[in-house]
Formats: sequence, structure tokens, C-alpha cells
Amino acid sequence: MTQALENLSGPGKALKAEAPDDNETAGLIRTGKARLADAHNISLALESRFDLAYNAAHALCLAALRRKGYRASNRYIVFQVLPHTLGLGPEVWRVLDLCHNKRNLGEYEGLMEVDERLVADLITAAERVAKALNA
Repeated sequence: MTQALENLSGPGKALKAEAPDDNETAGLIRTGKARLADAHNISLALESRFDLAYNAAHALCLAALRRKGYRASNRYIVFQVLPHTLGLGPEVWRVLDLCHNKRNLGEYEGLMEVDERLVADLITAAERVAKALNA
């Protein structure tokens, strides 16, 4: 466990310590990779590709966190702790954080404003997460 993750865990904090579950982690990785593959399908609507890539990234980041023995109390935290779970820097987690905000606007306010560049950047970030998980 890293000190940063430990500092973020406890009552009322963003993380909760929980023993890793290999089956859960494998399932998250499997569904994350499947969604990421589908996000490359250019015959789908751009919003659908965004949803697939975002949910792929979330599943993969959650798998990394679960491997470290933690569960998140909020969706966004799995992106922000990437430096501590997979050693990935702001060039990855900032894209994912931006996409989390875009996703929330789309889900809760009906304001899904994505473009090809954002979806491409999201897919690239998710691929970096998948690669780091395999390392």
C-alpha cells in the first residue's frame, strides 16, 4: 500500500481499505478491455464511443485501485489516484478527469458535448491505463 492511498482511506474519506478480490479485478479488466475495443468502432455514434471509452477507463482504473486493496467512495477518485496505483501522470488522469466532468454533464444535465479529438484522447488515455495494468 502506498502512503498516499492510505492517507485517503478511512471513515468519511475518498477510499475504503478492502482486501483485493482477484475475480473482481479480472472481471473489471475484461469488461474494460471489451469496452475499449468497442470504442474504436467508428460506425457508432460519437457519444456512444465516448461512453464506451469512459466506462472502459473507469473499469480499468478501478481494477488498479482494487489490486492495491482499496475501494472508491466516488467515481472520480479512481482517476485522480492513478499516480499511486499505476504510476501514470497528469497527462493521463487529467484527460480522464475532464471526461468524467463531461460524462456528468451528459448524464445529469443532458449536455453531452464531445468531439472526435476528445474521444481520441480518452481512448488513448484508457489504452495507457490498460498497458500499465498489464505491465
